[in-house]
Amino acid sequence: MTLEVNAKGEVIVRAPYSMPDAKIRSFIKEKESWLVKTLTEVEEKKNNHAQVEALTEEELNRLGDLALKVLPERVKLFASMMGVSYGKITIRCQKTRWGSCSAKGNLNFNCLLMLAPEKVQDYVVVHELCHRLEMNHSGRFWAEVERVMPDYRIYRQWLKEHGSELMAKRP
Repeated sequence: MTLEVNAKGEVIVRAPYSMPDAKIRSFIKEKESWLVKTLTEVEEKKNNHAQVEALTEEELNRLGDLALKVLPERVKLFASMMGVSYGKITIRCQKTRWGSCSAKGNLNFNCLLMLAPEKVQDYVVVHELCHRLEMNHSGRFWAEVERVMPDYRIYRQWLKEHGSELMAKRP
């Protein structure tokens, strides 16, 4: 079983269909202190984000234009270092994702990534290109990320700590 709290503060419990309700309730009760702490953190983030000023359409367009110039060059550099190919690169203003990689090798990046430090942008590029080798988040996937970017954990942590603030800038 797993317990998750999403950015909206919704609690999601994943359990097998055959799991008795009593066992699920017991599991939730065991995790009560973690749940309260996490819900409090989500609420604090939401309150902090309420104070974040949204970007204008013009600012978003500028970020998109900048991303179209910067990110394909970074993808090209890292792809050649890693020996992987890729398809089309698309820039969007997504609500929850920094990037994605399709089974066909098409890459999508969030224009808000341009508000993050360059090394964080590189981490997202490397992360998505590693999906060209492993279409999952297995140990092999993370080993490949680490091979290309040994200090990736720093940039992944930066996104965890500051990413939601950048996402809150989306109109």
